[in-house]
Amino acid sequence: MPENSGNMIKFHIVLVAPEIPQNTGNIGRICVDTGCELHLVKPYGFILDDKHLRRAGMDYWHHLEVHEYETWEDFLSRNPDAQLRFFSTRGEKSYWEIDYPDGVFLVFGSESHGLPAAFYERYREQLCTIPMPGKFSRSLNLANSVALGIYEGLRQNRR
Repeated sequence: MPENSGNMIKFHIVLVAPEIPQNTGNIGRICVDTGCELHLVKPYGFILDDKHLRRAGMDYWHHLEVHEYETWEDFLSRNPDAQLRFFSTRGEKSYWEIDYPDGVFLVFGSESHGLPAAFYERYREQLCTIPMPGKFSRSLNLANSVALGIYEGLRQNRR
């Protein structure tokens, strides 16, 4: 992983109301492989000891630094200085155009609904999107989107 002033670059991945355990398991694995912390905001569409989550996360899950929150407000109160970037199909800026400072929190919504409706106005300036030039595209798989966000941040911070 790239270094930043002698320290490892670290990103935080936030999943708001994730629904599919396999996606969360895959995202946990990506986080372990890239040195990211995972933040999960309830409600979930599964329980954390779900066999599908464990299967997707394989033997990586016990290496993962994971934080759980009851609500978005709980997340904000426990991370008051968090620099936030929101990924959404409704973003106007490309994820290539945003900055990824050390410690940034990359926020992703649920698989079926995206981010909560109030976020689109509240965080309008921090929204970004992953371009999908395909003729019939609606959205990418959540785990793929997280991977793209993390690796773009790593690319921008390489030395």
